[in-house]
Amino acid sequence: MRDLLHRPRRLRRTPALRRLVRETAVTVDDLLYPMFVTEEAESSPIASMPGIFRYTVDDLCRAVEEVANLNIPAIMLFGIPNYKDDMGTEGYAEDGIIPKALRALKKQFGDTVLLTADVCLCEYTDHGHCGVIKNSDVDNDLTLQLLARSAVCYAEAGADIIAPSDMMDGRVGVLRSALDSAGHSRLPIMAYSAKYASGYYGPFRVAADSAPQFGDRRSYQMDPPNRREALREALLDIEEGADIVMVKPGLAYLDILRDFREQLDTPLAVYNVSGEYSMIKAAGANGWIDEERVVDETLIAFKRAGADIILTYHALDFARRLKIKCS
Repeated sequence: MRDLLHRPRRLRRTPALRRLVRETAVTVDDLLYPMFVTEEAESSPIASMPGIFRYTVDDLCRAVEEVANLNIPAIMLFGIPNYKDDMGTEGYAEDGIIPKALRALKKQFGDTVLLTADVCLCEYTDHGHCGVIKNSDVDNDLTLQLLARSAVCYAEAGADIIAPSDMMDGRVGVLRSALDSAGHSRLPIMAYSAKYASGYYGPFRVAADSAPQFGDRRSYQMDPPNRREALREALLDIEEGADIVMVKPGLAYLDILRDFREQLDTPLAVYNVSGEYSMIKAAGANGWIDEERVVDETLIAFKRAGADIILTYHALDFARRLKIKCS
């Protein structure tokens, strides 16, 4: 066989060579850790999401100490109230679970950890939908007014980033106006711009007790086969004042993530959602995969596709491993 001039394997021969030419790396600076806070008397593990917990406010503060020690820059908070009603009133109550948690965290950590507040009503409504029901459907414009109240409430309590996940039309503009009018013009909005009606959300809905009690969310979340529509949604959100746009879920929508990266200059987030997390945890627990390797490949895929921010329940485990490698 003739001599080969081009031998790409030359640069794969040793670990040091592979590190030297590696194109993409995920660091703790890329991570945003989603966390659940509850009004229940005690913290409890979430059966559908191994390793993830519903925390009381006090336990949440203790858990965030490790987040800070690992230098993970941000968390996302989801609230689980004791009381739900058809208007989701606990989602914008000044003494609600999220404002309580935000005030406690801000007092303890200051600006050390960024506090991101998810803005949606699904965890707070007794019917499980993301807005107010009128004539058996979610009323878009009435819901916007309540979401605006939530955003301002969370801003007043100490949120550093507001993240609307409801997928109502026009919500970014309404929230931006409400925040600015309340004196929070410096607070950024991270919009769930392409949030698909996905089967990957199942474990989260168990964790947050937020599954719809009738119908589904397909009339407001995006239809999975649609690709061009996602970019339109992102451009509308940016026009309305979004500072960061997001793709959710992640793994089945890497093409959407790449489209955003190629078309937009705005910082880009991706949500490695509960179903993606739980599938890896279950397969790892059964010995079917090397969990650490698959987590690493998954996070690299998001970064390689263009994400600047990766929301993932793997954040703590990944950051712990990085710290060990660097020590």
